[in-house]
Amino acid sequence: MMISTGFSPGSPVYAATPMVKNAVFVDKNNHSFIPFRFLNGYSGITTTWNPAEKRMDIVKKDIKLTLYLGQATAYINDKPVSLTELAFSDNGITYVPLSFVSKALGMQLEWNAMASSISLKSEDISATLPVLTGALNQQESQAIVSGKKNYKVGSRSFSVQTVTITLLHPKVKLDVVLAGDTVGKVEELSSLAKRNNAIVAINGTFFDAYTKGDYKAPYGYIVSGGKMLKNSSGDRRAIFTYDKNHLAALIPGLDFKDRFAAKAIEGGLQAGPRLLTDGKISLDVKGEGFKDPKILTGGGARSALGLTRDHKLILLTSSGATIPQLAEIMKQAGAYQAMNLDGGASSGLYYNGKYLTTPGRQISNAIVIKYQ
Repeated sequence: MMISTGFSPGSPVYAATPMVKNAVFVDKNNHSFIPFRFLNGYSGITTTWNPAEKRMDIVKKDIKLTLYLGQATAYINDKPVSLTELAFSDNGITYVPLSFVSKALGMQLEWNAMASSISLKSEDISATLPVLTGALNQQESQAIVSGKKNYKVGSRSFSVQTVTITLLHPKVKLDVVLAGDTVGKVEELSSLAKRNNAIVAINGTFFDAYTKGDYKAPYGYIVSGGKMLKNSSGDRRAIFTYDKNHLAALIPGLDFKDRFAAKAIEGGLQAGPRLLTDGKISLDVKGEGFKDPKILTGGGARSALGLTRDHKLILLTSSGATIPQLAEIMKQAGAYQAMNLDGGASSGLYYNGKYLTTPGRQISNAIVIKYQ
């Protein structure tokens, strides 16, 4: 049985303004809605809200759209049109029907099933938003859940620790941090978490842990707050990335440069190898540039991350697993995309003030989750 504990009011809460994410919402009838506030400033659009009349005006060049909360009549340049999807408000956010707005303003829509996202293109401007289906995340909903479970792979059983985070929850803040706030430093994972007011932390990239010098170089790209903390030009290993809306993805190393230049990456780090692609085990260690012949056969302590189709981040640690076994574990844990992180003595998972998995050494960098 899985022992699961949710993040509760008794857990430490760090005072800050919640980062409310923009996401396209698809209801149970397959109707799509976009946050009204997102449209303001996108591709030359201006919006106005009249609270007394519950009226929304959306203007782009010579086109003016007018909608009212809960009303089936809208207006295009003051001419009435009937709506089958009505604007509504939920949890302080107003949503307008995406189909009506996109057609009226000439936007192109492109769905990405792999990333559960939608790209909006208007003239030369493009934006990509995560897609939520079924129900909207509420402030009071469970954002972070930890658990321990045994997974059977072949004839072996593995004891696994997980923390699962709802990335689009308004109180969740994702970050990548450096030990000592400096490239090349090392620090205890618990210290790194506490210093950054994080409730969850897992070790990140590989690094030169065995050098006798004080500078212990991390390997791979490291990005935080939209800034490059560590460059790794030409590295082919998989990269975990996320944007300002916490739309997370795993991308090949050679795709990183263009995405970063397009300002599509708010944070991320590089490790690998990739374990899952679209729910299927996908190991290409040679293609990612791994040269150790034991990369697929050697067992040891492992750390990994996975993404679900509904925008949850799974952070996982396991002992004694090979990379192929780790891939199967992540698949059973419910990941749709997944990649390996640094392991061995670096493998560590911290949650709610204590270790779920205690690392055997200080580490170079980490993925952290703050609850605001």
